[in-house]
Amino acid sequence: MANTQAIYSGSFDPVTQGHLDIIRRAARLFGAVRVVVLTNPQKKTLFTAAERVALLHQVTADIPGVTVDSFDGLLVDYMRKHQLTVLVRGVRNAADLENEQAYAYANKLLLPALQSVLLPADPALRFISSSAVRDAWAFGLELPGAVPPPVAQALRAKLNTSK
Repeated sequence: MANTQAIYSGSFDPVTQGHLDIIRRAARLFGAVRVVVLTNPQKKTLFTAAERVALLHQVTADIPGVTVDSFDGLLVDYMRKHQLTVLVRGVRNAADLENEQAYAYANKLLLPALQSVLLPADPALRFISSSAVRDAWAFGLELPGAVPPPVAQALRAKLNTSK
């Protein structure tokens, strides 16, 4: 598997320590991971796609084999375009597992060569989510250790908090 390029996609709004843990582990497993910021027009985001890509570049710079990209469309279309067949997803809890299994099945119907690899979250990080981070910061509260320092700095700038 060390010669396989995997893809790890999401909105990453913002990128959390949980995301970084999955990226690091996937890079060790597969040797190369393409982290792709997917834009979903139905989702209201705090950071623009370009800002999320820039933050991901910054916080993954020390992880060998990681590249960052963005895409507006279906994940399977991106995977077809780049001839990728391994999708990595993080799973925090039973609800995530159920959702990811449904997505894996649907994606497999659309791209039969696709293999979904579900990585369980580190127990210390399993309660961190981007939405929890955004909600806390919107009220001026920081979740200690939830995001890397550059992301915390970007959140402060975006939300004009003084923490």
